[in-house]
Amino acid sequence: MKKVFVTRRIADKALKLLKEHARVEVHPGDQPPERDELIERVKDSHGLVTLLTDPIEAEIISQGENLIVISNVAVGYDNIDIEAATKRGIYVTNTPGVLDDATADLTLALLLAVARRIPEADSYVRSGLWRGWEPGLLLGSDLKGKTLGIIGLGRIGTEVARRAKCFKMNVVYYQRRRDPEKEESIGVRYVSLEELLSTSDYVSLHVPLTSETRGMIGRKELSRMKRTAYLINTSRGPVVDEEALYEALSEGRIRGAALDVFSKEPVSPDNPLLKLKNVVLTPHIGSATTETRTRMAVLAAENVVKALKGEIPPCLVNPQVLEHRRHSNRV
Repeated sequence: MKKVFVTRRIADKALKLLKEHARVEVHPGDQPPERDELIERVKDSHGLVTLLTDPIEAEIISQGENLIVISNVAVGYDNIDIEAATKRGIYVTNTPGVLDDATADLTLALLLAVARRIPEADSYVRSGLWRGWEPGLLLGSDLKGKTLGIIGLGRIGTEVARRAKCFKMNVVYYQRRRDPEKEESIGVRYVSLEELLSTSDYVSLHVPLTSETRGMIGRKELSRMKRTAYLINTSRGPVVDEEALYEALSEGRIRGAALDVFSKEPVSPDNPLLKLKNVVLTPHIGSATTETRTRMAVLAAENVVKALKGEIPPCLVNPQVLEHRRHSNRV
């Protein structure tokens, strides 16, 4: 019977599905397995179920003599060496689509939290400082009539745009290719990155982490934003230059930011962003609802089952692997 190693305990429904088709071993605890353990576990595994915090490097992949599939319980897969997996004929899969709504909901929650200064207000009440209603107390910013600039109008960005329109916001977007169909159906407008940054009251990031997007929001880009603007990031931390962001926030060159992702996770206690009141921070919880995490785990399990059966998994992120498998007679 084939073996599947799961790097963290996932939803019971997903584990049950895996156990119907393979011998399943699950790493105990909430933290990722140590590198040495991962190397040892992968040696006799046919399937590997990973999370985005598991760095699946070429050396680890090379130990998987029997490895057929690496199934990432995430939309992003920058934690996996795709090239190394492809060369060895290993399928790499992800879980797109099922977390779009949850992440879009969190994006709007963060936008509202930073615009209406909700964390500050909560702390103010809890600290006992509140003495009564005041006309100038914790004034925030409206959403109605303001411009939301979305960088990356993919699945999640699209859902954010739909929600923003319900708040009567104007929505503009930027990505490499225009999407006239969405422009028509949602009522969004395509602009250049420069125009988006200079005209938006809120800028929300929804791009994957690639060599092109790493550090795409740096000093130059932040300097183009309005002094009254807010930056929201629920994509990947390294998309933003955190040092430049800290400078812009602390010097009042933008009004605020809300971050669910960071360049280093978990965040170091000495990260200067932790000291700023005009930043809302959450611990990478974009997909953190019971329903969504269950759907993600089940989809990841379905990807594994398909691959173990000799079929092409539905959420394949390295289609080039099919040619490698043909040449190596793995198909």
